[in-house]
Amino acid sequence: MVVAAVAVAVAVTRQILKRIPGTMDWKIERTNRKLSGRLDEIVKKRMEEKNRTSKNFLSLILNARESRTVSENVFSPDYISAVTYEHLLAGSATTSFTLSSIVYLVAGHPDVEKKLLYEIDGFGPHDLTPTAQDLHQSFPYLDQVIKEAMRFYTVSPLIARETSNEVEIGGYLLPKLQNRDFILSYDIDITAFPRQKDAATGTLVHTHLHILYEFEQFLSMEKNSVDYSPLLSPRGGDDETAKKTSFLVLATKWTLKVLIFVIFIAWVAFIFLLPSKPVHDLFSKWIHLTKGTIFGTTGSIFVLFTGPVLIIAFLAIAHLILTGEDHHQLHEKKASKFPRFRLWTFPVLVNGPFGVVSAAEFIGIFLFSVYVIWAVYAYTVQTFGELSRESSFRAKSIFVLKIMGLRLGAIGLYCMAFLFLPVARGSVLLRYIDIPFEHAARYHVWLGHLTMALFTLHGLFYVIAWDMEGHLGKELLEWKDIGVANLPGVISLLAGLLMWVTSLPGVRTWNFELFFYTHQLYVVFVVFLALHVGDFIFTMTAGTIFLFVLDRFLRFCQSRRTVNVVSSRCLPCGTVELILSKPQNLRYNALSFIFLQVRELSWLQWHPFSVSSSPLDGKHHLAVLIKVLGKWTSGLRERITGIDSETDLSVQPNNVVTASVEGPYGHEVPYHLMYENLILVAGGIGLSPFLAILSDILHRVREGKPCQPRNILVVWAVKKSNELPLLSTIDMETICPFFSDKVNIDIHVYVTRESDPPVEEGYTYKPIKSSFCPVPSDFGMSGLVGTGNNFWSGLYVISSSIGFVILLGLLYAYYINPYGIYKWWYKGLLVVICMVASVVIFGGLVVILWHIWEKQSSLKDKSNNLKVDEIQQNGSLAPKDPIQDSISKSIVTRYGSRPNFKETFELMSEKWGNVDVGVIVCGPPTLQVSVAEEIRFHTLTRQRHHPIFHFNSHSFDL
Repeated sequence: MVVAAVAVAVAVTRQILKRIPGTMDWKIERTNRKLSGRLDEIVKKRMEEKNRTSKNFLSLILNARESRTVSENVFSPDYISAVTYEHLLAGSATTSFTLSSIVYLVAGHPDVEKKLLYEIDGFGPHDLTPTAQDLHQSFPYLDQVIKEAMRFYTVSPLIARETSNEVEIGGYLLPKLQNRDFILSYDIDITAFPRQKDAATGTLVHTHLHILYEFEQFLSMEKNSVDYSPLLSPRGGDDETAKKTSFLVLATKWTLKVLIFVIFIAWVAFIFLLPSKPVHDLFSKWIHLTKGTIFGTTGSIFVLFTGPVLIIAFLAIAHLILTGEDHHQLHEKKASKFPRFRLWTFPVLVNGPFGVVSAAEFIGIFLFSVYVIWAVYAYTVQTFGELSRESSFRAKSIFVLKIMGLRLGAIGLYCMAFLFLPVARGSVLLRYIDIPFEHAARYHVWLGHLTMALFTLHGLFYVIAWDMEGHLGKELLEWKDIGVANLPGVISLLAGLLMWVTSLPGVRTWNFELFFYTHQLYVVFVVFLALHVGDFIFTMTAGTIFLFVLDRFLRFCQSRRTVNVVSSRCLPCGTVELILSKPQNLRYNALSFIFLQVRELSWLQWHPFSVSSSPLDGKHHLAVLIKVLGKWTSGLRERITGIDSETDLSVQPNNVVTASVEGPYGHEVPYHLMYENLILVAGGIGLSPFLAILSDILHRVREGKPCQPRNILVVWAVKKSNELPLLSTIDMETICPFFSDKVNIDIHVYVTRESDPPVEEGYTYKPIKSSFCPVPSDFGMSGLVGTGNNFWSGLYVISSSIGFVILLGLLYAYYINPYGIYKWWYKGLLVVICMVASVVIFGGLVVILWHIWEKQSSLKDKSNNLKVDEIQQNGSLAPKDPIQDSISKSIVTRYGSRPNFKETFELMSEKWGNVDVGVIVCGPPTLQVSVAEEIRFHTLTRQRHHPIFHFNSHSFDL
């Protein structure tokens, strides 16, 4: 019944989409109508002709239709049999004709034959039969050859192959009545055979192509009466409709952007100016005017503080849906003639407590600092203006401490309004502004330090004031019904202090588990904060906390599924490679990362890992590389190998792991594809995302997809040479045969702790640990993730938000107001319950429907999934030689030295000239600092003919 309902819904949706300009269904329907109309025009014109002497197929049919004599003379039994055979069995005739053409052409071009055999033999074992999907995806060069052969020899046997008059089409000369071969069109990107020039005229021609007599006659006959613009290109009214549709979509997106910007600026300006007396007075008047509504003061504050956040989220969802997949496909853009300076890629600060800080991040830090200083100053002036009411110095001191403690707490709440947004990993707001979680985590750390410093001062000021009054213990344990409840505030502050102290870099490095487990106290922190301040004050920060709860619930739903570990192996350097199954519709890019849980090691710990595979490597899997650095990773390695990390690696594996995954997360737009020149700087396991980037670029180059990088320099620093087998996880020549003709890739390896190559320099490393887990292949990663399907993730946010407002309305209309509930702490708890309930009930319903949709989508591809998994295990996922002959030519290995970035950037400046150069760094902080310093220096001292280097960090520490 569910399947039938879904089928009906899909059919109805398709009918609706056919009537919406701009959709793919509408375009297909429009093209079909145009094609039918075009044919009707031609047939009508031919029917109106009096003397149809041409023996083309259409004229013969019309003559036969109208004349018995012509029918008897022309349509002989043999001719009718031949026509019937050729038209009804055209599939076999055209296929055999095309295959003959391919054999003939390939026989005359040994280089083409060599490339074809290389691609076909590289597919897998000889007894492995490719599926239709494999033929479409795994044989790009064969596809080029077939297209070229079909262009060389038109497949229809009814059409004569000689020209009646000399004619030039598209700049190509077609001689009269000559049995020569020419080409009608030429595409340098897909042609497999070389073109030539006519010796006499210099006109571009091509061997092996017979021009169509029918085509020439068709042009000469119809060109004066019928519009011959391309069938698939809009013309006339359709052109105007397409332009209007495109303009409408573009205008709508810009309108959404402007609305989001205006609302955000207004919201931030209100918070920024709230400490001033005029704005505070307006705020008080607003509270007074709206106090009589069903929501009371809580609703008034909700509209000003939480409302804008939810509205911006709704508008961001609409923008993401309108944008669709366009920005992921990276349609070709015209390269800028001159390099451009960008605030978010220019490192301003490289040494200090904040690490490497871009100009855009520095502006954000500056604005937050200005706000805090301004708010403290404004509140201090107001506080000292009210001192005249107090008599003694002691009373004045207590008064100042309490008021300033109150104001510092308010400032902390305003900062907390931003605190939870960066850690909502799949938040639509982060996706809209394209801030990946790895960067947002830094902002959460910075905001956490600021917020906890303010809250600590808030509590400290009150503690000092209460101690001066002589009743500290009583105040700390007091739990008021009306007003702020002190004891919940103490509990919330203690939970916050524990999280703050254990998150300091030294403590986190010393014991990550301690940091991880104490950070789960955020639940205690938030709940007791609501009990402390009550309902209406809590709504000042409820917006971003609500978005975090949305993300957390979705992560919980996604992480319940056990993921099939398709393959696991351990490289000689001890690095573990896991290949995980995923559904076809779960998208990611080469800059994505996932959070991984292994239940045999811990049910609570989740660790982030960059993907080491490109989405073009396969639609049903992704890979991660994990270096052994601590207890958790050591345990994972032991589970896979079944041995201790200090013993021999040649023992056969005898264990599998039960994995769960959250994600993938990361950049919305794969920015590595936007630079024509790339420098990838890695330290140790930091090479992992760059393997994915290289694979992604090579796949795109091979398949002709949008991809700007053409010059790539990889700088990789490792401690010992046994880490070099990491390169074995990518086979460039297999991905893109003869890639060096299209993209320049240079790899400079620096082995810092070995002065000389190992004795077995010529030895070829082989990954020796490989196991295939006996788990059914349909146990893939769940698609229930905020970065997944735009429609479902948007519907999840909108339905939960509306549900939140509905539950609050019902709560106040049928419980709080009728029963006179007055306790602040109790109403604060009820708001938290409504928040969670709206996500679980309203959002949970959408998650169930989303899961059903995902299940139906996966069922459609189930047979293909099984086949693809088999191919992957026998083919691309099989262990490879770590340093292949094809890439060893582009590798330069230096022992006993470190990268000299000054020399590297100077060399690239002279080599590449006045262009944009993307620099991506993945490695320890010291490596990032070194690269950032050099980029800053080159940017500040840059000459006009030198490039602009753009710093991008792909490293994060959680």
